[in-house]
Amino acid sequence: MAALAPPVAAVRAAVRKALTGVRPPGPILVACSGGADSLALAAATAFVAPRLGLTAGLVTVDHGLQPGSAERALEVVRWATGQGLDPVEVATVVVAGRPGGPEAAARQARYQALVEVARRHGAAAVLLGHTRDDQAETVLLALARGAGPHGLSGMPVRRDLDGVPLLRPLLDVDRDQTRKACAALGLSPWEDPHNTDPGYARARVRADLMPALVATLGTGVVANLARTARLIAEDTAVLDGLAAEALDSARTDPENPARLAVPELVGLPGAVRTRVLHRWALELGVPAAALSARHVAALDALLTDWHGQGPVHLPGAITVARRGDALSRG
Repeated sequence: MAALAPPVAAVRAAVRKALTGVRPPGPILVACSGGADSLALAAATAFVAPRLGLTAGLVTVDHGLQPGSAERALEVVRWATGQGLDPVEVATVVVAGRPGGPEAAARQARYQALVEVARRHGAAAVLLGHTRDDQAETVLLALARGAGPHGLSGMPVRRDLDGVPLLRPLLDVDRDQTRKACAALGLSPWEDPHNTDPGYARARVRADLMPALVATLGTGVVANLARTARLIAEDTAVLDGLAAEALDSARTDPENPARLAVPELVGLPGAVRTRVLHRWALELGVPAAALSARHVAALDALLTDWHGQGPVHLPGAITVARRGDALSRG
């Protein structure tokens, strides 16, 4: 018997670890574009899932943004069916007209489609093919935006979206390993032209910035950036937990959850206090995408730099004012 290629073994081991604890009856669905990362993930899942007593299927999203996208999606479906994956389907989405730039709009459409398909099939989880390289790129992009700890935490291993678990088994696997795994298995990945389009920030990071960092700082920089994301995510989870407790403690009026007691908040460490205010603002109905550090700082000033200033105006036509020893929605 031929020895198993190490890259194939690495991807299968990552999938096996991710599926530990996942229980039937719902199938595991792999989100697969046909690129090397998701193709290697799908092949590994087709091998691992049955050996764990799980059913595995596949969904490929056709964004309709490139000529031949429908044909590419059908090729993925044919391959997946031949691998014994079931259910297998194409989710066709409309990206135009969605808010944000083209990347954000496509991402929103893709995740919405994945959740809809997962719910229809009662899926136990959806597997995503993001690798350690993707995680490192995400951290660099977050740094460039001046993101806080949540942004620098990168992509989580698990995220529940509208009740559907999204798992990323390959965050400790290099992109080069997924390509080598495909080669070892005789698979021909699709090369997404968007990945090399300099019009996209991530493509520029991938083509120019990351190679420059590796050349300057060594090959370990990718793993180090990904590890940094994991460490920040762990610390952020603790601070978020403390903030949730502090927010509950500050609700002194059970009849009015939109009112917080100032004395309960003033003495908190800044990292916890600003998280409380951020979480509270979202509860009040401020759109998450529009809530910025500037808005949270203005709310914080009502606590720590109080000199009788007027209310803070937040996105969504929401105002917050301080009245005596309480913050409340205006």
